[in-house]
Amino acid sequence: MRKLFISMALASVLAPAAIAVADTSPSTPAKAATPERNIVQTANAAGDFKTLVTLVKRAGLTGALSGKSKVTVFAPTDAAFKKVPKATLAKLLANRTQLRRVLLYHVLPGDVKAAAVVQLRAAKTLAGPRVRIRVEDGKVYLNNSSTRVVKTDIATSNGTIHVINRVLLPPGR
Repeated sequence: MRKLFISMALASVLAPAAIAVADTSPSTPAKAATPERNIVQTANAAGDFKTLVTLVKRAGLTGALSGKSKVTVFAPTDAAFKKVPKATLAKLLANRTQLRRVLLYHVLPGDVKAAAVVQLRAAKTLAGPRVRIRVEDGKVYLNNSSTRVVKTDIATSNGTIHVINRVLLPPGR
């Protein structure tokens, strides 16, 4: 059953990539264009991650997410941040260490594409604790049934963004 879900998830991830191949004429080999924007620039330009970008700047993580080191970010949208209780968000804003920990709980070391994510049961984050990964009905969930990956494989110059519908809070925060 798990293999069926993984196959379905892989098909949904790989099908758009197969369609998106550029000029494949025999005289011009197809090659992927290298994105010019890093994770922070890409998130900022998208327009749906204003809160995330603001918090990354406030936490002093812009350099870490803009550098040459490859990372993968499970990026909550602005709508996801609206689901966080105001008191919780206020505590994070008042405590830079905790804010950094929460934000780094959304970051995996390395460039982890969706095809690899669906093969994992958990992944260690830059905050330290592992995030649980579950594939069900062709959808990828993190930690619980309400946190879902809604868009995958947004390529950046220093890694990948996977969009999620809720903010992840590390255990013991």
